[in-house]
Amino acid sequence: MTDLASVRDALQNRFTSQRVVFWHDPAGEYAADLDDLDLGAVDVIRVQDNEFDVKHTLLADQVSKHLVYRYGDIPRGTANWLLDMEIAYGIFTADKASMLQQELGLSDPGLLPVIEQHQKFFAAKSRRQALERLLSDGDDATRLRAKMCQVLVKAPGNKLTDIVRELLVENAARKTDKFDELLTYDLDQFFWDGLGSIYKYQRTTPTIDDFVLWMFERAIEDFASTIPDEFRNIRSDFNSLRYDVRTQNAMTTLASRAADALDVKSRIEHGDYRELAKVTIFEEIDRKVVVDLAAAVATHSVVPREVADIVRQRHESLWKDKYAKLYQAIQSASELLAAIAGLPHAIDSAALGLDKYQSDWFRIDQHYRWFTYAHRTAEFHQPLEMLKIEVDRQYANKYLYDFGGIWQQTLESMTEWKSAALDPQAEFFSRHVAPVVEDGRTKVVVIISDGMRYEIAEQLASMIRSEDRFDAYLSAVLGSLPSYTQLGMASLLPQSSLELTPEGLPVLADGKPTNGTANRDKILQAFNGHAMKAANVLAMTSSELRELYPKHQIFYVYHDRIDAVGDKASTEETVFEAANETLSELIKLVKRWTSANATNILITADHGFLYQDVPLEQAYYISETAQGDAITKTNRRYVLGRSLKPSPSFMTFTSAQAGLVGDLDIQIPKSIHRIPQPGAGTRYVHGGASLQEIVVPVITVNKKRKSDIRPVNVDLMPETDKITTGQLAVRLLQREAVTDKIQPRQVRLGLYAGDTLISDQHVLTFDSTSDAQRDRYQQAVLYLTRDADPYNNRPVELRLEEPIPNTTQWKLFSKGNYTIKRSFTTDFDF
Repeated sequence: MTDLASVRDALQNRFTSQRVVFWHDPAGEYAADLDDLDLGAVDVIRVQDNEFDVKHTLLADQVSKHLVYRYGDIPRGTANWLLDMEIAYGIFTADKASMLQQELGLSDPGLLPVIEQHQKFFAAKSRRQALERLLSDGDDATRLRAKMCQVLVKAPGNKLTDIVRELLVENAARKTDKFDELLTYDLDQFFWDGLGSIYKYQRTTPTIDDFVLWMFERAIEDFASTIPDEFRNIRSDFNSLRYDVRTQNAMTTLASRAADALDVKSRIEHGDYRELAKVTIFEEIDRKVVVDLAAAVATHSVVPREVADIVRQRHESLWKDKYAKLYQAIQSASELLAAIAGLPHAIDSAALGLDKYQSDWFRIDQHYRWFTYAHRTAEFHQPLEMLKIEVDRQYANKYLYDFGGIWQQTLESMTEWKSAALDPQAEFFSRHVAPVVEDGRTKVVVIISDGMRYEIAEQLASMIRSEDRFDAYLSAVLGSLPSYTQLGMASLLPQSSLELTPEGLPVLADGKPTNGTANRDKILQAFNGHAMKAANVLAMTSSELRELYPKHQIFYVYHDRIDAVGDKASTEETVFEAANETLSELIKLVKRWTSANATNILITADHGFLYQDVPLEQAYYISETAQGDAITKTNRRYVLGRSLKPSPSFMTFTSAQAGLVGDLDIQIPKSIHRIPQPGAGTRYVHGGASLQEIVVPVITVNKKRKSDIRPVNVDLMPETDKITTGQLAVRLLQREAVTDKIQPRQVRLGLYAGDTLISDQHVLTFDSTSDAQRDRYQQAVLYLTRDADPYNNRPVELRLEEPIPNTTQWKLFSKGNYTIKRSFTTDFDF
């Protein structure tokens, strides 16, 4: 028997919304207490074989409030003269379960057994209040229990996927608190019944651990079954869970446990990496694909296009972040080896070689840097060791040495250091700076990064162009010989003549020393210019830089990271890490200057460099020494002196032939050869005439007023507008190649009926840079869920969505229309 105060409160609550309340008390428990309820101005009517009089009273008095109390057996059907009015006003009962039902506003009599069975759940006011906020008209017993589960596990929704998500995240953390709540309140069997009817997971003694293994075992078999669509629901929800940012980490943890229990390693031992690449849930598969793909690239048994396709498939792996650098390394190695295999056996002219290096050959150096950097910085790189041996061998021997020799043969006929293909570096100021500032008002910022070779600058230009409202144009000048820092820096200053001093330091520009920032600043002052170090710029506040900017027309900013690292034997092996840091710092410098209102920025270098990530063979060193009247300077890649004697090991130039003034001669070891120097590094060098050293980049940067970046266009390519089975094969086309201004696009696919998702969802990344349309197609298969069942013979939408930046939300950008026409059976809903 419920306490009288609770009954009075429940009745008063009823009277706030209705004039008449019918109270059924079959056992007559409250017959003696009616007069003690103290309901105020409420007429209490006891029904005692006087139904007709009661009905007349209620119909005659349309103003007063009436409590109609009945006890004992109530006549059924038409024998109950008050039935129509009871139906109209509803029935109040005072047993605990009924009181709870009324408190929650649940009118469906079919919900009473649920409340009776789970009274322990309803004992706490906090749980009742949490549940009440979730209730809706039309909730049946199944939905009520589902919402009770939602309250207990603190899920955002009451679908089976929502409950499973919370329990899987908990299981991944090796906790059981939420599942224990289901056990405590007798909802565990309801949960297992849902897994059985919806997912087809059926066990005599089910556990969450066992369900996890079952789920991943179905996944490794791609949810295949002899019964059509048997596992469509678990397939859909599994995909939802693995793509959901809220559960990706948990799914990764669970996948690791499942892989051990299912012995995935043995199961895939003899699998083909091309087929395995489609399975994206187990780390063991990533390991095998990396090992086998790297071996295939090392043996030249797979082409770059196929490698790119496999790497793209691995973008969907749960382990993509962990293995990203390894895949990047493999893809770079593939491109590098293919490019080396395609090199010509002769170069017709130096001009042609310079042009080809800027358009094509620089990519070999770039891919080598990317491969080496990824190998050096990956969390683990053992799978790449055999591939690294092949990459280093091909790059050092076939490209640097053999092809460097071909370039050297092209240079043999040169009697002067100049080319019709590139302007000389010494004319940098007159050709790139002076035309910008000649009006006396327009300003220019020149950023000089010591040792930034052409391939690094190409990546930098691409990075700048990928920034909104920035444009960057890459060109080159012919670096001065010898290609070392002091001469390269002097060549970039305003001057009409350059002269080497006997030891190469300092270099004189119109007779003035150019070593150090202070000396360069003195030269620039004559042109309303100012020289400063990049570190000082980065240390300035935005307001300080804005105050400085109006004071000069020309700014020379000196940045030194690559050469500072490469020129030391102890650190030369980290030069590619320095290159990466250089890219980041130069982007910061560009943004700093544009925020100070700079609109014209030039980025260049003093020289390039040669680098290989393996020790040099003896053949890379020249055995003879330079001869002449006086040897004033000997470096690993050049010699300065007077009256130097010609030698088959060296290219020899007078100062005049090199475009300089003075009486010093210059000798450069041919090809990529080095002059042995005690204590000096050997892998990183510059000073010579290799393409990597003397094609000096010039990037012209401008800031635009309007946004100029957009995502790549992606179109749906439907082959039908009908869905006749439980799945839909979707084909999409990336309409154009990805460029710096046309950026990659992440696309989420899903079928919808109104706002209801009726399929699983796939996330695809469209980032192909290929100009061939055939390379830009992607496919996905969407599997209908149980939510699709009510929409047979009705139109549905395939929606293409993209992420909203800096959020976890997605927005629609395209859609396709379909009609479902299929036979199916309906699953029991959770």
